[in-house]
Amino acid sequence: MPYTYPPAGPTFTGETVTIHRLLQDPAQIAKRLRQLAAERFIADALLTGRYTAAGGSIQWEQDDDSLYTERPPEAIRPGGEYPMSPLGMGTTQIAEVQKWGQDVPVKDEAIKRLKLNPVDRAFNKLINHMVKTVDGIAMAAILSAVTNTQAARAVWTSATAKQIFLDVSESKAKIIDLGLGYDPDTVVVPTLTWVHAMATFADAGYLPREDNRQPVLTGDFPVIDGMRWLTTPFAPVSTAAMVLDSTALGGMADEDLGGPGYAGALAGIQTKSIRDEEKDGYRLRARRVTVPAVVEPAAARTITGVAA
Repeated sequence: MPYTYPPAGPTFTGETVTIHRLLQDPAQIAKRLRQLAAERFIADALLTGRYTAAGGSIQWEQDDDSLYTERPPEAIRPGGEYPMSPLGMGTTQIAEVQKWGQDVPVKDEAIKRLKLNPVDRAFNKLINHMVKTVDGIAMAAILSAVTNTQAARAVWTSATAKQIFLDVSESKAKIIDLGLGYDPDTVVVPTLTWVHAMATFADAGYLPREDNRQPVLTGDFPVIDGMRWLTTPFAPVSTAAMVLDSTALGGMADEDLGGPGYAGALAGIQTKSIRDEEKDGYRLRARRVTVPAVVEPAAARTITGVAA
């Protein structure tokens, strides 16, 4: 479909002038990118904190899993002074942000002949590779930081619905029983494992049966035991699932470098269109300056052996 917006002045040559105006307007480029790439990053769904990386790095204290203060509470006489207890601090972590990005060319001939299609394809390829890179880095950081694990009762391709449910619910219960105030809300699994889990739950009657809510028809995995189920093809370990509290696990630290012609599109991505007069075309650019920060690894638990 043609991209429409309210610029001043007439359109002289079909959609071509409109497309050229789009590519010269940073705000409209960012808007178009948001339409094409909404909710693509699983990194931002799991690490929901939004941190600012000032000066190219971020420092934080990673929770040390301690449940208590270093001294126990004491009985206090009337008028007595409250004792002071040291508070155990977590391990200090420092991470440097990296600037991920690339340019792709779009020629005037392609715009003239194919209208908005080459622009959308260029944006989609930029975003797809950005998602693959950033999600892969974030998932690797999460898996390396999360040390609490348990084995699945059976490989989920052959497990019963009860076995899968118990694997996930038991992980959730163990995270809650830490007493740190975590409330797991997310299960993330490799793509094929997600398919088998949905099929197993559907066959066992765990899923809604109403016509407009049937996950088998909509493709949307329902909330089970209060947790949403997400999938990613970029998990470093394709045989493990993870249960986590996305509000506590951590966040993505983005740095806004600014610069003429750049506009923020979504999830820290900045875009720019550069006119290449020598080659009669444009260089479309997307970049993200970011680093994942896993602040509370105890908010997640890995289930190993969910796939062969």
